[in-house]
Amino acid sequence: MRVNKRRKLMSIFRNLFFVGFLGSLAGFVILGLTVYVLSRGLPDVETINTYIPAETTKIYSQDGIILAELHQEENRILIPIEHISETLLKTVVAVEDTDFYEHHGLNFKGILRALYKDIKARAFVEGGSTITQQLARNLFLHKRKKIIRKIEEAIIAVQIERQYTKTEILEMYLNQVYWGHNSYGIESASQLYFGKRAEDISLAESAMLVGLLRGPELYTPHRNFQLAKRRQNVVLNRMKKLGILSKEQASEAYNEELLISRRKKFKYKAPFFTEYVVGKLVALYGEEATYTSGLKVYTTLNYALQEHAETVVKDAIDIGNREYWIKGEKVPSLNYSEAAILAMDPRTGYIKVMQGGVDFLKNQFNHCIQANRQPGSAFKPIVYLAALEKGLSPGTFIEDSPVTFNTIEGPYSPQNYNQKFMGNIPLRKALERSINVVAVKVNDFVNPKSVVRVARDLGITSPLKPILSLPLGANEVTMMELASVYGVFANDGIRVEPAAIIRIEDRNGVILYQNEVLERSVFDSNLIAALVEMLRGVVDYGTGRGAKLPRPMAGKTGTTTDYKDAWFFGFVPQMVCATWVGNDDNKHMNGVTGGWIPARMWREFMKVALQSVPPQDFLRPRKLVQRKVNWKTGLLATNISGTRNVTIEKYWRGSEPKEYDTVKTLRALKQKEEFDNKEKQDLLKFFNMN
Repeated sequence: MRVNKRRKLMSIFRNLFFVGFLGSLAGFVILGLTVYVLSRGLPDVETINTYIPAETTKIYSQDGIILAELHQEENRILIPIEHISETLLKTVVAVEDTDFYEHHGLNFKGILRALYKDIKARAFVEGGSTITQQLARNLFLHKRKKIIRKIEEAIIAVQIERQYTKTEILEMYLNQVYWGHNSYGIESASQLYFGKRAEDISLAESAMLVGLLRGPELYTPHRNFQLAKRRQNVVLNRMKKLGILSKEQASEAYNEELLISRRKKFKYKAPFFTEYVVGKLVALYGEEATYTSGLKVYTTLNYALQEHAETVVKDAIDIGNREYWIKGEKVPSLNYSEAAILAMDPRTGYIKVMQGGVDFLKNQFNHCIQANRQPGSAFKPIVYLAALEKGLSPGTFIEDSPVTFNTIEGPYSPQNYNQKFMGNIPLRKALERSINVVAVKVNDFVNPKSVVRVARDLGITSPLKPILSLPLGANEVTMMELASVYGVFANDGIRVEPAAIIRIEDRNGVILYQNEVLERSVFDSNLIAALVEMLRGVVDYGTGRGAKLPRPMAGKTGTTTDYKDAWFFGFVPQMVCATWVGNDDNKHMNGVTGGWIPARMWREFMKVALQSVPPQDFLRPRKLVQRKVNWKTGLLATNISGTRNVTIEKYWRGSEPKEYDTVKTLRALKQKEEFDNKEKQDLLKFFNMN
């Protein structure tokens, strides 16, 4: 009986073993077939060599400040492993994959441990993935925890281990992994959380960063610092358990005070300028390449000056919000809400400062480049340049007196700002005082079409109508256009196109674009020198005195009808700067002229901008001769002319006055003045009687 029972048991064991063997064999066959089938559909790991991940584009100021980091869904900065802190490398291996340097892609102890926890929880609660498996998932596979995906992950991990060294795998992993807040890769994470490079990260910082990997959005110190500290402690305890850290080292790291960088309030620094640069990048390379190809864009902006310009603009708004007495009436404010500053180097066209408004967060409209507005009298220098080209001299006298022109639209009678007339006046003094009637008469003399041609040569591209009111700024232009024109004045008649970008490099440092400073002589330098000398008088004696600095400088004010816009365009040989105040809805300001707030803004900005720029004189005009003339007659002065009316004026050689004052001419002048005075008195009597 016992023998029979033993035989029966042996038979059962043999059958069970045979069934188990067949089952195992079938399982291995099925697993092998599954691996084979899945392997055929998996990507080739050699493509990692040619894989180009999305990388953040960086925009730099000329003085080395990062103005923007452009990215779409992935903010990534690729770096070699040599630029990653050794401490961080040890930390990530200790916590994420202790046996990283021993296994060949799969850690079977980790897999069994994860399988046990998953079975116990009846859910996928732990991955048990090695660093290589995580890399495989990040590069090639979706992130849902499914059995098929885990098998694919294991297959690719083994293939990666065969193809690449441990150092290469760890470098790829640290450049790929997600750290929260749209930040991918250790360099982006280091800068996001601690404002420093990955090679400078300390033990305490490394522990916090590695602690985030299990749930970057959950444990981020930007949202919950206490949770981040708990994760940091878990990491430090793990390293202590492995013998990497002593108890004292772990405790010291945990108690180290961490300075977490603030998340940026602005998307960009210098947002008006940076937005302008981004627009140019998109035009050059398209939106996708701009945001994903890791370009390095080196711009012309001086960020230190840009910050000063922002302060000057804000101060101008504060000044405008005070109470003032205007023409005997108390007003609660000057009634303007926007201001702008644009500064360029006229020799290179480099845009040094672009503050297109008061607050980019509230109003993104860039008044430096997007606003088409009337420039007022700031357009007058173009008219006077056309007059100099036509043969008129700075000392040529024009009668400042009432005039009416018959035009297609009907009678046109220009008026001066102060509603007064100065009589006979030289061109240079008319420009200094910004006399409207004289400017319109000069425009009529040279022909408005000639003025439009000169404006085009100087760089104005906006539509211009050849009308009599052209010198009063009747046509709209942008600040950039007119600042560029004044750049030609500052640069002796040579035009250089405005530039915002110096060069662009790809992610490997290969230069894709290099700005070339192309100089074009668009106007005779001697005519420009004569005009600049006249514009120097504007700031020395005329409407631009509020901008005066103790160095050679020139400029022109601009105030539009009903005080809708106020401008100042000023320059030295090394820099041209434009300032403006006004309202986007074109509401009238309370008596604000270009010689007041904009001139003050210009002076405050340029005092700082020119601190390290040595004073330099402008080119002196040639072929001009000086003559003493009688202001009233326009003739050469003599002993009988009287000292009150004598002035020294400059003329192109050969066009200077040849006749002298005589008793006859002075008597005729006196009779004319007496007649004019009698006529005025008669008119006053007539109006008083009626």
